[in-house]
Parts: sequence; C-alpha cells; structure tokens
Amino acid sequence: MFLGLDFGTSSVKGLLIDENQSVIGSASAALTVDRPHLSWSEQAPDDWWTASLDVLDDLAAYHPSQMAAVKAIGLSGQMHGATLLGADDRPLRPCILWNDTRSAAQCGELEAREPQFLTLGGNRVMPGFTAPKLQWVRENEPGIFEQISKVLLPKDYIRLKLTGDHVSDMSDSAGTLWLDVAKREWSAPLLAATGLDRNQMPRLVEGSEASGEVRTDLCQRYGWAKPPIIAGGAGDNAASACGIGALPSGAGFVSLGTSGVVFVATERFQPNTKSAVHAFCHAVPNTWHQMGVILSAADSLNWLAHLLGAEPAEMVKALDAIKSPSQVAFLPYLGGERTPHNDANIRGSFAGLSHATGQNDLTQAVLEGVAYALRDCLDALTSAGSTVDGLTAVGGGSRSDVWLQALATILKVPIFRPSEGDFGASLGAARLAMAAESGSTNGIFSAPPTSRIFEPEVTQVAAYDEAYHRWRALYPALKQVGY
Repeated sequence: MFLGLDFGTSSVKGLLIDENQSVIGSASAALTVDRPHLSWSEQAPDDWWTASLDVLDDLAAYHPSQMAAVKAIGLSGQMHGATLLGADDRPLRPCILWNDTRSAAQCGELEAREPQFLTLGGNRVMPGFTAPKLQWVRENEPGIFEQISKVLLPKDYIRLKLTGDHVSDMSDSAGTLWLDVAKREWSAPLLAATGLDRNQMPRLVEGSEASGEVRTDLCQRYGWAKPPIIAGGAGDNAASACGIGALPSGAGFVSLGTSGVVFVATERFQPNTKSAVHAFCHAVPNTWHQMGVILSAADSLNWLAHLLGAEPAEMVKALDAIKSPSQVAFLPYLGGERTPHNDANIRGSFAGLSHATGQNDLTQAVLEGVAYALRDCLDALTSAGSTVDGLTAVGGGSRSDVWLQALATILKVPIFRPSEGDFGASLGAARLAMAAESGSTNGIFSAPPTSRIFEPEVTQVAAYDEAYHRWRALYPALKQVGY
C-alpha cells in the first residue's frame, strides 16, 4: 500500500492506493486562509499538521488493515510558502502563502541587486515566490528574521513532523528562487541576496527518492510495524504531472482550478523570464518543466457566480454550445497576473457591455477570458522552445464540455479529458512514494485513459484568433489609464 498526501491551500487530501494503483480510499480535511491586511494571505503551519492527522486518522478508521500495510508516503503541496522556524523547529510566525503579494516592492529591488535570479534561478522575481517574502520579513520584521534557523516549504513542514528531518525536493525548492535550477542545488549568491545561507535550507533530494522514515510514535499510532519511507515528493503542479503521466519531454496539462496552469515537461532547463514563464525542476531526476500560470481561472467563474447569486455549474450548463466568440471581453486579473505580465497590481475588467448583455454573455466572456489568458501562457512556453501537440485537462473546470471545447479552439491544440478517476496531485504523490520504495520510476508514471478528446473547432479558429488579438490590446490600454 502507498499513501499520497497533498497539502493545498483549502484542504489536506490523502489518497490510499495499492500496488496496482487502484484507489483504496481517500480523506480530506479543510483549511482556512487568514487575510489580516490587504494583499496578505497566511496560514498557521500547525493547522496543516492537525489536518494531516485528521486525514490519517480517517483513513486508518475506514481502512485499518490497508493503512497498516503502507510501505511509503509521498508528499505534494502548495508551492512558495515561507515557513520560518526557530532553533526549536517551531514556527516563528504564520506562513506567508503563494498568493500573498505584500512583497511586490521587494521584487524589483532583488532583481536589480542580483541579476542571477533571472539566470541561475531561471524566473522573474515575483511576489508569489519565497525569496521576496523573506526579504519583506528581513525589512519589516527584523526580530523574527534574526531568529530564523530553517526556512521550509509547506509540505516540508509536514515532512519534519513526520520524520524529524529538514528535507525538500527539487521541484518545490525551484519555486523558492534560491535554487540553481540547472544544477539542482542551492545557490549561495541567490541566498545571500536575501541575507540567508545554505545552513538555513533543508537537505535536497529528488522527488522520487527516499527522504527519511516515519517517527516511531506515529508508527505505533497507525500500526506500522516497519516505518514507511517518506518520498521527496513534489510541488503541487509537478505532482499533478506525475499523476497524469506528464514526464516525457513535450507532455503536459492544462489546469482549470482556482488558478490556471499550462505545464509542459522538458528534457533540459529552458527559462523564458521575459514572458514570466516558470522554469522549474521536475519531480524526477534529469527532467525539468516549464509552466505558465494565471492567478484566477475557475476562481473567476466563482467570483461571477457569487456576484450574481448563481451556481457556477448551472451558469456554464445554461450556455449549451458556443457558436462564436462573445461580444463581451473579460480580463481575469482579479488579483494581479503572473504569465506573461508579472503584474501584481493589474485588475480585471469587462469590456463591450451593453443593454442587451445578460448572464449568459458574462459567463461566456469569463470562460473565454480565462482561455485567452491560458493562450498567453502557451504562447510564452512555445516561444521558449516547447512543442505542444496536446494537453490533458485537470481541475474542477475540466468537467465542463463547453469550457474544454472553447479552450481547444482558442489554444489550437487537442484537449484530452481523462477517464473518471483521481489523477491529481495526491495520486502523483502516491506514485512518487512507489518510486521511492522500489528505487525505480519504471512503469509507475503512466498516462490515464482518455474519455474524450476536444479538437479545435476549425470553423471558429479564425474568429477566435481575431477576438484574442482584440482581447490582448486591453491589458496595455488599462495600464495606460491606471487600472
């Protein structure tokens, strides 16, 4: 038996699978986000541990014999979170999360002071990353900064609680901006730019390698006669790629979750900082990936649904089929944007509203606006050398036929919907556990069967090309007038 634990922003999820990767059971526990000030987003690390124990307890209660047979555990988690620990391994303050933008001012200063963030680190310095968060703490909370013994990412704090060891994997650590991504090791110059050194960083392993064993007291709690191995694991997107088999060069996925992602695996380090592409290590050795990220994908639809007092699924269902681009345009920049603009201050907008505009028009505009933003991401990846022949759809939005058809037409690539099943980050984490226990990745990371392929609608491609280029003109226009 193998267990995958995924630490998201809104919940912790556990997935228990057997040697054939059949799902035995799953459990989840909710998390909340604190926003004490505008642009702040925080969580208490010990809340993650409480939720983790709830998940493990539930799995043990409903599947006692299978849980007792667990050989290895894999970890996946939200990236970039700054978990600051003192010498006693206790958190010095709440974790600053990936979607916290308080460090926007520090980003430009760090880029100017240390240009190797763009070369060794392979990424623009953005508020979402860990390094500028630490610079913000250094400038605004110096008393806390001076006490920092270790900086961990969210899932690695749980690893510490499970094993007692300070360890991270390559894919998650690449999102700190302190990693020499090509060499897959901590960079002394990048750490020094934020007043840190390698002694304050965890030991690095590949995601498919063993990082330690579960503590004795936890083995007694869950009936593990032999301590399960803890795999290195991965950041959430790399783990999702492991779950859907996106490891060969050119394989990728598009995620319609709270945020939106276009992910493509690469055989070498291929940064494109000009277009704010994320270039990270993958979760397995000698593999990297590119990623374009938008901050509000399904979140944009949820925002509109809340505003209109409607249910998102019913709003999309009411569209039936889309026959032509909407006359209304929507920019999904509700909380700023990453790829390709790297702009924490830009905000969303509707354009083209009229007396005739109704709910269906707004819904279609939101679906298309998110798809246009994902095309921005795909264009940025291909300009950096990636070749994409098709993308597997994941995330809650992938359940919508209408959205996936529009996405295929706008991106001009086939979109593959997997058959029913859990192919997300928790499965990827469980698969990494299997690799760590066996010492091999062979035969583990297969692609799931496809239930449907959405091909670009050739009769609509030209119209959507024209609509996309009109949509692209809105961002500079808004910036010019101060929005």
